[in-house]
Amino acid sequence: MNTMINGLIANWHIWTVSIVLVVAAVIDGWKLKVPNWITFPMILTGWAYSYASGGWPGLGWSLLATFFGLALLYGIYMIGGMGAGDVKLLAGIGAWVHAEHTWNIFAATAIVGGIMALCMVAYTGAWRKHYAQFRMLISEFVEVRDPEALFQRAAERKPRMFLLPYGIPMTVAALGYFAFNGMYF
Repeated sequence: MNTMINGLIANWHIWTVSIVLVVAAVIDGWKLKVPNWITFPMILTGWAYSYASGGWPGLGWSLLATFFGLALLYGIYMIGGMGAGDVKLLAGIGAWVHAEHTWNIFAATAIVGGIMALCMVAYTGAWRKHYAQFRMLISEFVEVRDPEALFQRAAERKPRMFLLPYGIPMTVAALGYFAFNGMYF
């Protein structure tokens, strides 16, 4: 029991990130939005934690990982593949756990998100519709090459699409990653 309590205390920051992610996933599943009142404090407190635990170098690594998390998803956001809250949520993860873990959580999220998307398509049974949308998105990306025009097109078609609340696969991936790597205890 003491070992568990000591592990909990030593890894409180991972528990904090996990709780914030669960709250974000619930809201994203409910409202299809990860609100700024979750993401901005997550980023700022991640920077504060990194400074407190590692001084200026810790803050530097945290800032780097925050912008790394933003960069990983920003392109997908710009073509309408996800919302800004999802991008900021990965940045918040980076602020707390730094770049290596952010990269691994990003990769795990892509896998979990892909599986969830396939399940959603299977649930609707609209394989042809989603395949046609996928081909259209790829052709637009290759032909248009203007991020602003792609973003505008994505905004116009968003009301007609079956959306995946990406905060959910990000949370599942992060919690699984933390557990698999023994980061909770």
